[in-house]
Amino acid sequence: MMVSQLDPGDPIDPHRFPLRDWSIVETRYDDSDLGTSESVFAVGNGYLGMRANPEEGRDAHVHGTFVNGFHETWQIQHAEAAYGFAQTGQTIVNAPDTKLMKLYVDDEPLTLSTADILDYERELDFRAGLLRRKVLWRTPSGKRVEVISTRMVSFTDRHLAVMTMQVTVLDGDAPVVISSQILNRQDGRDEYYVPDDALGAGFDPRKASTFDHRVLIPDPDPFVRPHRMILGYRCANSRMTLAVGADHVMETDNPVEELQDVEPDLGKKIFRVRASAGVPITLTKAVAYHSSRGVPVRELYDRCRRTLDRFREAGIDETHAAQRAWLDAYWERTDVVIEGQPRIQQATRWCLYQLAQAAARADQLGIAAKGVTGSGYEGHAFWDTEVYVIPFLTYTNPTMARNALRYRINLLDAARRRARDLAHRGALFPWRTINGEEASAYYAAGTAQFHINADIAYAFMTYADITGDRELLYRDGADVIVETARMWADLGFWRINSGESFHIHGVTGPDEYTTVVNNNLFTNVMARFNLRSAVDLMREMQREAPERYDQLVARLHLEEGEVTEWEACAEHLHIPYDETFNIHPQDDHFLECEAWDVAATPADKFPLLLHYHPLVIYRYQVLKQADVVLALFLRGEEFTAEDKRANFEYYDPITTGDSTLSAVVQSIIAAEVGYSDLALEYFRLGLLVDLADLHRNTSDGLHIASTGGVWNCLVFGFIGMRQSHGRLRFDPRLPRGWDGLEAPLQIQGRHLRVRVTQDQITVSMLSGEPLEIEIRGTSYTVTESEPVQVALDGQGPRLEWTGTTSGVGEAREDGTLLTAGYPDPDRPWQAGGLEAARKHCAQLEPPAAAGLS
Repeated sequence: MMVSQLDPGDPIDPHRFPLRDWSIVETRYDDSDLGTSESVFAVGNGYLGMRANPEEGRDAHVHGTFVNGFHETWQIQHAEAAYGFAQTGQTIVNAPDTKLMKLYVDDEPLTLSTADILDYERELDFRAGLLRRKVLWRTPSGKRVEVISTRMVSFTDRHLAVMTMQVTVLDGDAPVVISSQILNRQDGRDEYYVPDDALGAGFDPRKASTFDHRVLIPDPDPFVRPHRMILGYRCANSRMTLAVGADHVMETDNPVEELQDVEPDLGKKIFRVRASAGVPITLTKAVAYHSSRGVPVRELYDRCRRTLDRFREAGIDETHAAQRAWLDAYWERTDVVIEGQPRIQQATRWCLYQLAQAAARADQLGIAAKGVTGSGYEGHAFWDTEVYVIPFLTYTNPTMARNALRYRINLLDAARRRARDLAHRGALFPWRTINGEEASAYYAAGTAQFHINADIAYAFMTYADITGDRELLYRDGADVIVETARMWADLGFWRINSGESFHIHGVTGPDEYTTVVNNNLFTNVMARFNLRSAVDLMREMQREAPERYDQLVARLHLEEGEVTEWEACAEHLHIPYDETFNIHPQDDHFLECEAWDVAATPADKFPLLLHYHPLVIYRYQVLKQADVVLALFLRGEEFTAEDKRANFEYYDPITTGDSTLSAVVQSIIAAEVGYSDLALEYFRLGLLVDLADLHRNTSDGLHIASTGGVWNCLVFGFIGMRQSHGRLRFDPRLPRGWDGLEAPLQIQGRHLRVRVTQDQITVSMLSGEPLEIEIRGTSYTVTESEPVQVALDGQGPRLEWTGTTSGVGEAREDGTLLTAGYPDPDRPWQAGGLEAARKHCAQLEPPAAAGLS
């Protein structure tokens, strides 16, 4: 989906994508960006996802239906293997396609790319939870045919999807055929395998691998009844099983003949209709998907039958009503209102809706980087979930957050095995995985990112503090906290020079352009948090839950000396700091490297990872994404305001933004330190990652962490919320031109609503006990009867930079000149991080870049 030449405040083309409060609408069929639009208009619920391929099947970039966790395994081929390298790859499987409802009128197929389309509209409705499409087609014989379809993946029954197609011949009579299918695209033809031209030329590690073998082995005896067909499969290597079934209901006053043909790889239900002018033909198709790690296919057939039976009893209207009711409750907990910015509001609601589609019914299966919208990144889950998505879920939909955390609990044994593989105690969670085994073949930018342990601990502790759910923490989460702390204590080592200090060597931080380093700042800061959290939790459990504590001690063979050791490690953990530049070096030797001239790098050389050997990139001061700056956000209370500003000003210009995870974090810290206009521009970059396909891989699926980052920007960046041990603090930084920003929050069973305008913040208690909060350093108590209203003396300092990317120019604070340079003439390295982001987008079509300039 391209963004046309627009006013900077209007990121969505109003001609093709008109403004709607609660949906995104496409008013013109365009096959120039099928891959992007298939992802943007996809429907899902966290368990089941369907790309927005047309019902007719053609044309498509990649036909896609994905079931969370359903994957094939394969042997990783290392050119030069070594002990402990990941051995088994995991790739999400493109499941059999039930979206197909091919339409023929007068024996002519409807194919959008070649058809004479008189009118077209496709809408993803965020409140109804439906993908709707309306097409007015003139057939080659001149007859006008109206085709209205809907597609829904249920939030209330995670195994169910429902589709409808209504066909009305408007001019004269005509024979109409609808062929509804279940198609396994691994039926021996090449169409299962994604062609090279669909993926684009050249190497791109972000894309999924293609299989060199037949993955889905069919059950030779499908289940067939007059209105129902169920096909079953087993993965060749992983041995996972899947069943997919379909029910059909035909409603029309026209004469109908029904035929059915079911084979192991293709099931067809064919309706031949003698259509009269103006008499509609309505087909309802309910489908069910059930998967397992190894349950016999025949048992999955039974599960599919139960799912389809329930739908047949409920009917389409009740099913749609249940979907609407679920979303009404979701938006009450989740909707962020942006006053006076309708285009940004629309794009934001699209992001929040995608989070529901990725997480709502993941139900302990994990939340992959692409959700269930595509096969990018092999369908793996990374640290993205814990850092970018679970905080959003914790404050808005805590049940979903709990389920996401249980995914990690269920993988703890595999994490223990992985720690042993790397000669460590405790547990080491895999950098990328589906089933819990490490699947990262490139250890330098994969396994070496030990910080994922601390990221997971951070998510557990934040969830417990904000929800008050100590039961999950005491019963299961404590095992994760203990085992990750054990790993840090074993990984690091003590150095005694001028004093005792604890060091962590040979790791990679979030910035994958600097790998296998000593004392990565982010890793050490987060490891310290992990260790301290383990100490505090053990002592808390001794006091508050002694039975649970005793059980944990017995289960994990925990010794008191370990807790004392963790406390000492945390107290003495080395946190790099450079007194020459008054910043925190990203690692011990980062400042010794030559700085990469980001601003002078040609636009067609981004992202760097696709154009330079890793050894070239590793020699320079250049960042793929926020690293130190992310630590400033996640552990903000451990840095002074001066630290944050100095670090941001140093690292921002050398951050390429090659990762979709970066802009949202840069926005949050830019807002906090006073670069408000820069914060807004970074927010827009994060907001449009997929809607404008800024990284050229939305065709492989959406970037779910980036959509979570949009909420983080709004709440942590512009509302200025922070929390420590469940206590909320607010320091708003509302962008210029925004009339107001309002967000609901849940904390410890309370329901709050926070509204910020240019001159006031209001915190209201919708339900719950009184809560003490802090606004710009002053404590207040908010109750149901007494909201807190505080006048704002401005939105904090507003820093502006005017000049070139060579560091020559001037910085102003609220219009007052601070200094020439950026903002210090003795800091010539400052080159303007936003320029790198703009240059990164400049390689796109001009319309895409224009929407951000």
